[in-house]
Amino acid sequence: MSDETALELNPKKTVIYRVVAGLIIGLSKVFFRPTVTGRENIPLHGPVLIAPIHRSNVDFAFTLFISSRKVFFMAKDSIFKVPMLGPLVSHLGAFPIRRGSADRDSMKLAEEVLRRGYALVLFPEGTRKEGRRVEPIHDGAMFVAARTGAMVVPVGIGGSDRAMPLGAKFPRPSKIRIVIGTPIAPPVSDGRVARSAVAAKSEELRQELEAVYLRSLEGR
Repeated sequence: MSDETALELNPKKTVIYRVVAGLIIGLSKVFFRPTVTGRENIPLHGPVLIAPIHRSNVDFAFTLFISSRKVFFMAKDSIFKVPMLGPLVSHLGAFPIRRGSADRDSMKLAEEVLRRGYALVLFPEGTRKEGRRVEPIHDGAMFVAARTGAMVVPVGIGGSDRAMPLGAKFPRPSKIRIVIGTPIAPPVSDGRVARSAVAAKSEELRQELEAVYLRSLEGR
C-alpha cells in the first residue's frame, strides 16, 4: 500500500470516541428507541465485515449499537478537510476515500482494515436503495472477504428510511429495529477464488440480508 493510501487507524476507544459515541447513542435512544436482536452473531475477535442494509444516511449511526467492538468505515476525503469534523470522524473509526477514486482503491483500503483484524462496516448494496427487497448486490464485499478470510455479517435496519428518507436534510423520530444475522463464511480455495464462487456467496449474502431486513420490518 502506497503512502498516499496509508491508513492511520486507532483500534482503541479514545476518550473523544467514548464521549461522541455516547452522545450519538444517547440521542438515538431518545429519537429512535432502537432495539437490537442477534448482537452475539458479531465475532468479538478477528476480521469481520459488517454488511448492513442501506436505506438512509443515518444507517452509519446505528452501527454503534451492534457490537462492543470499535468498527471502521469509509468516508469521503472532503469530510476530513473540515476543521474539527475531520479529527472527530477519525476518532469514530472513519478513514478517507478519495472522491472519484476507483472501486479497486476502496477495496484495497477495506482489505487493509480487515488484514489488521478489525471490524469493518461495508454496505454491500453500494448506495442507498428503496423498498423491502434487496436487488442483486455488488461482489465487492465477498471479494474482500475472500482475500482476507473475514466473516461477513448481514444486518437489517428497519425504520431508518422513515427516520431520514431520501432527500431529507434532518432526521425525525422513528422506531428503529436492528436484526443481526448469522455470520457467513467467505469463499475459499486452494488458489485464487473463482469469480463464480464469489458470485455464489454474494447471492447468499443478498438472500440473508433481505431476510434480516424483512425481520427488522415485522409489524410495520
